[in-house]
Amino acid sequence: MFYLDRAATTPVRREVLEAMWPYLTGTFGNPSSTHGVGDAAARGLADARAAAARVLGCRPAEVVFTTGGTEGANTAVKGIALAAPRGRHVVTSAIEHEAVLESCRYLERHHGFDVTVLPVDGDGVVDPEVLAAALRPDTTLVSIAHASNEVGTVQDVRALAAVARAVGARFHTDAVQSAPWLPVGPSDTDADAVSLSGHKLGAPKGTGVLVVRSGTPLEPLLHGGGQERGRRSGTEDVAGAVAVATALTLHAGERADAADRATRTREAVLDGVLAAVPGSIVTGSRTARLPGHASFCFPGVHGETVLLELEQRDVVSSSGSACAAGSTEASHVLTALGLDEDTARSAVRLTFDETLTEADVPLVVEAVRDAVAAVRALA
Repeated sequence: MFYLDRAATTPVRREVLEAMWPYLTGTFGNPSSTHGVGDAAARGLADARAAAARVLGCRPAEVVFTTGGTEGANTAVKGIALAAPRGRHVVTSAIEHEAVLESCRYLERHHGFDVTVLPVDGDGVVDPEVLAAALRPDTTLVSIAHASNEVGTVQDVRALAAVARAVGARFHTDAVQSAPWLPVGPSDTDADAVSLSGHKLGAPKGTGVLVVRSGTPLEPLLHGGGQERGRRSGTEDVAGAVAVATALTLHAGERADAADRATRTREAVLDGVLAAVPGSIVTGSRTARLPGHASFCFPGVHGETVLLELEQRDVVSSSGSACAAGSTEASHVLTALGLDEDTARSAVRLTFDETLTEADVPLVVEAVRDAVAAVRALA
């Protein structure tokens, strides 16, 4: 079987399980407790924070452990917007994850914010000049993802962050999809806040990191005991923190070679499917693209039906964001790229890591070709 849905989730790595296991068993204490058992847990938490900071190129004090990308995005968007004194205007893009878009809508509904949603071009790219034109004296936050989970397009977030910073606005980037492949720390993205998810990196679901640059105001979403330097109250998940820090460390050592191999495989998949399936369309940028990401539309068929045919051929994939799986609505990302709703509903996304080799590509392409042909025959 070919598991080609790594943008949705990845298996937990054995090294990660082994690193977190002691904190689920013998070193089980509450890190806030002032006794030996608690102190041991606190040391594990501090070590995990330092390890994550080393990979992300930030200070340990800037690392906030979360339950994943959704919590990180909610905390960054709502927390920065509500704490910053500049005004009541936030800017995002039309292809953001729902965690960002719904956070912006929340600010609009309940706190009187104005929300500007930027358009993208046919590749899913946000133009810095379009962002600059949308900024206002009262713009408090810009939130634009580093890379799209649906089409794989990578934004020039440093350029976008510079535009925001030029007028005094803060910048957040959702790096959930880019973290397995690209450097995503504040010095790499020039962002004031960066959110990522552990389960895209080989850590368990329910783990994540939000980096908040020192000096960035942040109103916490969770109030209570003041853990995580007052930015996220609640007893810390030490094992989860160890897990995501371990996964980040492993990826940092492997990233360059893995990205090189996955990029070659990606190009072979894109070219192979275009040649084998008449009328197929690549969605997203061919050049500014995540290494292990190949996404298509096959006009005239329904993507979800193609997925069923692919699974019969031992290829597991998706039509887009797992958060929207089963929805009858056309993807807001694909329609923002200019595709009509029927074409958008024909989407299929193949996401993989370096373990899918160029030698595997003909088998994958054959499965896609046959699956689409079978659905077209039924139609």
